[in-house]
Amino acid sequence: MSKKKGLSFEEKRARVMEIFFETKDVFQLKDIEKIASKDKGITSMSVKEVLQSLVDDGMVDTDRIGTSNYFWAFPGKALHARKRKLEELQAQFAETSQKKEILQKGIEKSKIGRENTAERAALMKELSALRQNKEQLKAEIEKYRECDPDVVEEIRQTSKVAKEAANRWTGVYALILPRTASHESNLSKRPSYC
Repeated sequence: MSKKKGLSFEEKRARVMEIFFETKDVFQLKDIEKIASKDKGITSMSVKEVLQSLVDDGMVDTDRIGTSNYFWAFPGKALHARKRKLEELQAQFAETSQKKEILQKGIEKSKIGRENTAERAALMKELSALRQNKEQLKAEIEKYRECDPDVVEEIRQTSKVAKEAANRWTGVYALILPRTASHESNLSKRPSYC
């Protein structure tokens, strides 16, 4: 017992297009649904979705006349659309080929003077050693950064600001503390009924 395999969406699209190309006629949705289910084996429930996808892709034309929607597609239009698409793709191919040639010429031009010779290898080795030396010197400079006069001056400035802020707060505290102490002693002298 083998089950009947359903049609794929692309097969349904192709069969609906066959309806238009074979009859070369204009249809309403209900007519296409009848023909598709009877002759092409497409369920009438999926015809509307397939037809809408063909309309969206520009393969089938549609127009609303009064209260009805009419659909049509002629073989000449499909051929013209394919030719136009082919021309677009050929133009893109030519443009891409031209860009490729320009890039290939640039690569060839940049290779000039970069041949693997003993002199170039020695220069590359020297460049690598100089880069490594530069990194070591940067690390050493970073190690002695705390002795840098600019850094020392910056530390002095921040400590000066911190000291002034601490003095400000301790001064305020010194002013408030005697007042609160005298206030507490005054409170103890008041009668208890207050």
